[in-house]
Parts: sequence; structure tokens; C-alpha cells
Amino acid sequence: MQEARKALGQRLRDIRNEAGLTKRALAARLGWHESKCSRFESGTRAPSEPDIRAWATACDADVEAEDLVSTARGIDGMYVDWRRMERSGLKRAQESVLPLWERTQRFRIYSPWMIPGPVQTASYIRALLTSIRDRRGLVDDVPAAVEVRVAKQQIVYGNHRFAILLEESVLRTRIGGPEVMAEQLGYLLSVAALPSVSLGIIPDDADRSGLWPVEGFFLYDDHTVNVELISAHLTITQKHEISLYASAFSELSDLAVRGAAARELITAAIDALG
Repeated sequence: MQEARKALGQRLRDIRNEAGLTKRALAARLGWHESKCSRFESGTRAPSEPDIRAWATACDADVEAEDLVSTARGIDGMYVDWRRMERSGLKRAQESVLPLWERTQRFRIYSPWMIPGPVQTASYIRALLTSIRDRRGLVDDVPAAVEVRVAKQQIVYGNHRFAILLEESVLRTRIGGPEVMAEQLGYLLSVAALPSVSLGIIPDDADRSGLWPVEGFFLYDDHTVNVELISAHLTITQKHEISLYASAFSELSDLAVRGAAARELITAAIDALG
């Protein structure tokens, strides 16, 4: 976020310089203290939308205003704590990611702790969302949220492509009890056969000397990464950071087994449920 704010500050500085204004002259036009301009340009303080529009107008650059405002909104959305995202309930939180899912053609998903969203069953989703509701003290709209999320699962049957990597331990992490897990693992076997889905499982005995398990993440095409933290939902759009996640996904992919070997691991996890 700080790097993105610095980049926005640089754009504001460039616009001011192109207008032939010093920071003092711009501040005088706007009725601000000069230090306010300095903080915006250095990225130490985030400008509000009215601040951005006023800056553009004062520099005779109104044509830049909407793009600058859009950039600032994107920065503000990079780190969203769960209380903010879920204040209107879990249904609204599920709906908020639909536009991103719909416009993405290539999904790369790494999960070290649970079956990821696009290939979850309704009962598995219900168990997850019920736990989130209870843990965070949210309004009870779990049935509506499950309905939205189940509808989202249809995306795996379309023209989108999914490369999914799971740690083997995910297959044995019981969410919702044995029956829910048996159904979920059975469904995982079926979706792994779809032409749109490439499923890799990293065995527990894989040599992790090069890259150990990392945080779970969704990589949408080559433009966005989402990471779910305990406290917040993180959106990454900086190109050099996205390249780090893409490289990590590639390295993790090299550790995974696929096809018959992956099916054997899933089947063994089902058998272990008794």
C-alpha cells in the first residue's frame, strides 16, 4: 500500500510540475499548508477524493482527475479488514468478488489449509461460513451466503481455466465432520477430471528445501493476487509482487503430483475417514 501511495504521490508531483507550480504556489491556490502537499507527494498521507479533484483542477488537469480517484480507491481497497468487508453479512461479502471471478480467465490457486472456493461442496461451504459467523459474531445469513457461493461454483464448468495446488494435509483437515469431508473429497475427484481444471497435490514427503509451505493465495490472470489473513483480506496489484507469487506458484507446482498419483492421495484420505 505504501509503495502504491508513493506512486500516486509521484503522479501528483508530475502533474504539479507540468503545471509549472511549486508546492508553495499550489498550496496557496488551494488554501492548504505547504506541508499537506508534501505529505501527499511523498505518500505519507493518503489524499481524499475531494483533495485529488481539487489538486487536478488547480493544476488545470481535470482530465486526470477520474483516473487519479480510481487509483486512490484501488489503494484503499488493498487491505480490507474482515469487519469492514462483512459488516453487511456474509452474503454481501460473497457477492463482492463476483466481478473479479467473472472477468478472470486463468485462476492459479494455492491452498495450504482448505479446499479452495471454486471446488467446494455446499455442505463444506456451510461448515466454513457457519464457523466464520460464530467466530466473528456476524449476522446469521449463512443460508443466503451459501446459495451465492454455490452459484459461483458453476464457473469451473465454463471457459475459465483453473490450476489448483493443495498441500496433502488439506485432504485430512476435517471441516464439517467425516460425512462432509467424504462428500467434498469425492467431489474433488470429479472436478479434477474436468478439462478446465488442473489439480496438483504436494505430498507430505516432498522435499521442501527450496520452498516451504507459504500463505494461501489466489492469482487472477496476471493482474491481481488475493490473500486471506486472520485479520483482513489483502489485494495485491503491484507488478513486482504479483511476479513473486507467480514464481512461487511455479515452484510449488513442480513439487506436486497429478493424475493417478493425485487421485491415490485423495482416495487414501477418503478411506482414512472410515
